[in-house]
Amino acid sequence: MAALPYAKVLIVGAPPAPQKALLRLHRKRSVDDDFLLDPVFVRSFEDALNATLVTTSLQAVVIYHALRSQNCHLATSHWELEGLVADMEAVPESERGPMLGRLIAQLRPELDLYLVTDGNVEEIATRMGETFNRVFFREDCDELYPSIMRGIQLRYQTPFFNAVRNHSKLPVSNFHALPVSRGKSIKNSNWIGDFGEFYGMDSFMAETSATSGGLDSLLDPRGPLKLAQQKAARAFGAKRSFFVVDGTSGANKIAVQALVRPGDVVLTDHNCHKSHHYGLELAGARVDYLDPYPLNDYSIHGGVPLRELKRTLLKYRHAGKLDRVRLVLTNCTFDGIIYDVKRVMMECLAIAPHLAFLFDEAWFAFAHFNPTYRERTAMGAAAELEAMFQDPDYAARYNAFSAEFDAEDWADDERILNTRLLADPSKARLRVYVTHSTHKTLTTTRQGSMIHIWDQEFKEKTEEAFYEAYRMHTSTSPSYTILASLDVGRRQVEMEGYGLVQRNLELAMTLHEQLSRYPLLKKYFRVLGVDDLVPREYRQSNVESYFDEKTGRINFETVCRTDEFALDPTRVTLDISATGLGGDTFKKKLMEEHNIQINKTSRNTALFIVNIGTTRSDVANFIQVLRKIALDCEERARNFSKIERSIHED
Repeated sequence: MAALPYAKVLIVGAPPAPQKALLRLHRKRSVDDDFLLDPVFVRSFEDALNATLVTTSLQAVVIYHALRSQNCHLATSHWELEGLVADMEAVPESERGPMLGRLIAQLRPELDLYLVTDGNVEEIATRMGETFNRVFFREDCDELYPSIMRGIQLRYQTPFFNAVRNHSKLPVSNFHALPVSRGKSIKNSNWIGDFGEFYGMDSFMAETSATSGGLDSLLDPRGPLKLAQQKAARAFGAKRSFFVVDGTSGANKIAVQALVRPGDVVLTDHNCHKSHHYGLELAGARVDYLDPYPLNDYSIHGGVPLRELKRTLLKYRHAGKLDRVRLVLTNCTFDGIIYDVKRVMMECLAIAPHLAFLFDEAWFAFAHFNPTYRERTAMGAAAELEAMFQDPDYAARYNAFSAEFDAEDWADDERILNTRLLADPSKARLRVYVTHSTHKTLTTTRQGSMIHIWDQEFKEKTEEAFYEAYRMHTSTSPSYTILASLDVGRRQVEMEGYGLVQRNLELAMTLHEQLSRYPLLKKYFRVLGVDDLVPREYRQSNVESYFDEKTGRINFETVCRTDEFALDPTRVTLDISATGLGGDTFKKKLMEEHNIQINKTSRNTALFIVNIGTTRSDVANFIQVLRKIALDCEERARNFSKIERSIHED
């Protein structure tokens, strides 16, 4: 029997002795408990923030109202958390707990939060109900422990995977379609038994072609699939989420046809995925392809500059066609170029307040589970902008901007292009769609993808068209294995995604370090950094490298706060030109001689992606292989020198 998983719980402040003893329990409380609580106790505001960021296995936080502060200004300047009052001594003690809760929710929204106070619990619950799972009066905490257990259990649940697993245990006689159901067509065969042995009979026990036995219909979900998609929306920060079983190629076609009517103008990057071309053709769109900035030295394309997006929108505004324009962008690109999505949406909405956005984040499904990455995701940006547009402080900022940037300025295209615009909060509407190749970066079987939606006008403008497009491109016989894996993939990243992404970054930095420090490796392989892949005019931070040979310090957080484009550190692009091998030859050599698989090469580069399935052993093996290739290059160089000397002597 598998050991019960430990759920780390951060206890902040000074709980009474009986509650502290209760929360210290490391044994099973009852037969119904699925987890063991492993508490971490801290007393101060700063220690709580640090523990939240460092303790990757954290599942819940309990905040007791009496919080100490110790040099909070240093902590705030380090993390640069928006809205945090620098001088904590000026904050009433009763407000420190709620403030800490808001910050933790901003950093790690997947965590369950509980507040214990001797203040006005009714007033706090009314004011901060969205931040905390529950607010308890200090002398009335009998339900604290079961609430913690229940909160973790709700995220741990996988409604559709459980339904499929339960269905596989039923003694079903199949008189419907799908002979492979229950694995009977395999068991009764003399010729395909190896198929069952390889995949395991449980895979076929779960197969069925009917929505019976507690299962559900993907085209009209009412049971466990509906619950699973609701949990996905919560996990990925969306208003709505939908499972897709024919990859992001299918997801892109669905989203495009939902948003685009015949004759609509769609702005998109020239290097978008081919599924967008097919979807736009099916939708009858008029496509205006925009040029991303080129990286000619490496045969790579970056992203479309914001200035080009604004210029194109102004062109359609002058033509009186702005209401028919939609925007489709790839974030992040295969090579790891990431947009400042919040700024893109803010400035585009300043010109076109009802512009609908579709962001293809096929390679970015993991990003929501790290606070630095999250601000560069479309769902993260949509949530921030919605809150911003409702904030009186932003309204005041916009009024000041509007007073300075008057009608004459709005008539001057160059002035608009050279100004950082603010959107009118009374007019701007957030209509944001995202497609995820969940299977590319998370634990999901091939073809498992999702569509996430944050659309303030979904019911009025898109709902009917979306469901029609969804039914048009979705099989009536979807793979339950793919659907169950999407459910489980969501569970994994909601329970441990923060730690997994942190580990990815550490592995990528280790790889950078090894390739940058050893002379033999440096001679033949160079990691392309942000200074190679993002031109200086798009790097307001002036950061030239995420890695420092002496300290190994990463500047990714700084770049994500300031620059128009960032580079995902987990995409390691190597310049291999010094080896004398072309990209295709190098890729073939890796696979056929060393069993290393990669996706993408150019004429002189090779892309290596560190994902949540990458291990330290994989990284070590990869470095060993690069060393072998470098030694081969050295041998070739020596032999060539010998031949040259021989010719010269002759």
